[in-house]
Amino acid sequence: MDLRGRSAVVTGGARGIGRAICVELARAGADVCVNYRSSEAAANRLVRELVGLKSDGFAVRADVGKAREAKRLVDTAAKRFGHLDILVNNVGDFLVRTIQETTEAEWRQILDSNLTTMFLCTKAALPHLRKRKAGRIVNVACAGAYRAHGTATMAAYYAAKAGVVAFTKALAREEGKHHITANAVAPGIIDDYDLTVEEARTKPRSEFSIPRAETSWDVAHAVAYLCSEEAGFVTGAVLNVTGGWLL
Repeated sequence: MDLRGRSAVVTGGARGIGRAICVELARAGADVCVNYRSSEAAANRLVRELVGLKSDGFAVRADVGKAREAKRLVDTAAKRFGHLDILVNNVGDFLVRTIQETTEAEWRQILDSNLTTMFLCTKAALPHLRKRKAGRIVNVACAGAYRAHGTATMAAYYAAKAGVVAFTKALAREEGKHHITANAVAPGIIDDYDLTVEEARTKPRSEFSIPRAETSWDVAHAVAYLCSEEAGFVTGAVLNVTGGWLL
């Protein structure tokens, strides 16, 4: 996949899946703006890696749950690169709590971090993408979100991720006429946070059809594809990157 000449914003890009997405886009030739809120040291380390990959990488601290901050992030990237082609909405907090135990503040935080951030960044990015008469928006959902899968102790999280899918499909219908695609990736259980990628790839996972652990790089490869010219006729899709889990 060739993303040379393309520019991207990745929210929550300093660590985990976001970091892998930033690196994969840079490897494909894109210039990448790394968004972070609190992980400044990790973001700066990542930027150095991106520059080493010949990407015009830089980091912007912004709380994308606030409209002004989301717009500042997107506008800063568009100004730096001269245009904007790709938005990856990766931010999204996680919570394990029963419905009875979940506070109203926790409920709102999970929905805001997964849904409101996506809405605000997308709204800020659309004028830039429309100006290019092309664009790619990729939203990070989760395994089972495409069928509103629910799991005990994770009601807030799964409700939010099902919303990500619904938002993505609506966005695809609205923006197709501007040649902007909108898709979601749905990761499963990521195992390379506490392990090396090599260790994760050799860790057995009997619940997956492909019996190995999933890594953030599996997700990053899928995102890069959805950002490519090869995926130009793919929109409103949910790409499950789960090794055959929750089919």
